[in-house]
Amino acid sequence: MLLARRFESARVTGFVPIWIEALVAVLLLASGILAITAALGLLRLRDFFQRMHPPALANTLAAWCVALASVVYFSVLEARLALYPLVINILLAITAPVTTVLLARAALLRKREAGAAVPPPLHDDRVADGR
Repeated sequence: MLLARRFESARVTGFVPIWIEALVAVLLLASGILAITAALGLLRLRDFFQRMHPPALANTLAAWCVALASVVYFSVLEARLALYPLVINILLAITAPVTTVLLARAALLRKREAGAAVPPPLHDDRVADGR
């Protein structure tokens, strides 16, 4: 009950407890470190296909850290649970895998057309069309 009153006073005065600010700062720093790790992964890895997976994981975790920091901060500031920052992560969870698959397929098609040694297609379109 005492904690609820403190959070209620945060909404009225705009004051956020120092431990909440510290938690938000740690989450935002973790997000920044993960984003830098993803950028370094892009520089270190040689091939497009190698570059796809690790930076995507680091950036996704960084986005979750930012969203969690936003949920904590705005929940305290508004004195109620604020879940709207999670909408961004839900949209990322839906769109990121689709985008990754489309980019990988496009890159694989370009490598095939260039004559590079890549795995063969799973099925032959000429056979499926009856040609």
